[in-house]
Amino acid sequence: MPAHSQDHVPLWSWLAPFAANLWLAALFIPGMSTSAWFWQIPAALLTGLAVFAAVHHAEVIALRLGEPFGSLVLAIAVTIIEVSLIISFLLATTPGSENVARDTVYSTVMIVLNGVVGLCLVAGGKRHYEQSFRLEGVSSALSILGTLAIFTLIFPNYTLSAEGPFYSARQLLFIAFVVLALYGVFIFVQTVRHRDYFGETDDNSSGSDNLHHRPSMRLTIISGGWLVLSLALVVLLAKGLSSPISQMIASAGLPTSFLGVIVALIVLLPESVASLRAAMANRLQSSLNLALGSAIATIGLTIPVVALVSLFMGIRLPLGIDPLSTVLLVTTLFIATLTLGTGRTTVLHGAVHLVIFAVFIFTAAVP
Repeated sequence: MPAHSQDHVPLWSWLAPFAANLWLAALFIPGMSTSAWFWQIPAALLTGLAVFAAVHHAEVIALRLGEPFGSLVLAIAVTIIEVSLIISFLLATTPGSENVARDTVYSTVMIVLNGVVGLCLVAGGKRHYEQSFRLEGVSSALSILGTLAIFTLIFPNYTLSAEGPFYSARQLLFIAFVVLALYGVFIFVQTVRHRDYFGETDDNSSGSDNLHHRPSMRLTIISGGWLVLSLALVVLLAKGLSSPISQMIASAGLPTSFLGVIVALIVLLPESVASLRAAMANRLQSSLNLALGSAIATIGLTIPVVALVSLFMGIRLPLGIDPLSTVLLVTTLFIATLTLGTGRTTVLHGAVHLVIFAVFIFTAAVP
């Protein structure tokens, strides 16, 4: 976050939720119908802007609190956004909506490891030729992400208590506890025990900007209020957009699983922009921390919450992915281990990930 943003609230960060609030207020006007397309388009735009505003205000609070509480605030804010979107689609009656949790988690891992990381490596490599990062931190994050992804998305296809792609109720509770515990250990290591593993290398330290300037208490309190409002607006807007988005996917001839791609893109967009800016500023470690951290939080926090909601409401939660997706996921984890296994990257490494990302998007639309 630039230094000048520490002293005041950017206009867009409060104007977007204010406009979203006005749109929701229109629902209570007698005789007003918001089901038409000319109402749904601004609703979708306002939802995206509200997501950006929520993440921005969460980052302000995170900078004020410092670690480890700052990372937790940001992760919880993003998780609330993602869970609200997933549950809104999960409760919809459209075909395929029961798979949105699995499709969103799978899409998040693929988008982060291929799209976001690939774009960051290409953009950073184009500007700085070769970039470096701390291998200890990135390898730790990859080991956590790979374990969580396999237990959540592949393992359900091979258990015996329930026919895949489902976990039994006891297995689902156990997996939810395991992924949450593993995420907690990762946060502890990242923010307390081995914080130096996730700091910028000496080569890149000179490119660091004013990210560590603490916002004032006044700005933190204001951002806290706007954060709560923005999160509430995302939840309310997502409920109204679930059916139109599902209908749009069906009318476009896309498979229902493509819904997970859309939800993941909405949630990841703000952090992806921040990751790209960090990579172009030659802060690749910060870029990878943001990207990999968002994917880990998606599984470590979202899956336990969605699992409890599904058990409470009696909804069977499919988690296992199909063979084609399994091949792409395993390929992604293997290639990420190779490209991020030396501590230095170039444009070539990013190009490999972008090619896999293109294959993922194409097969998601044309399986």
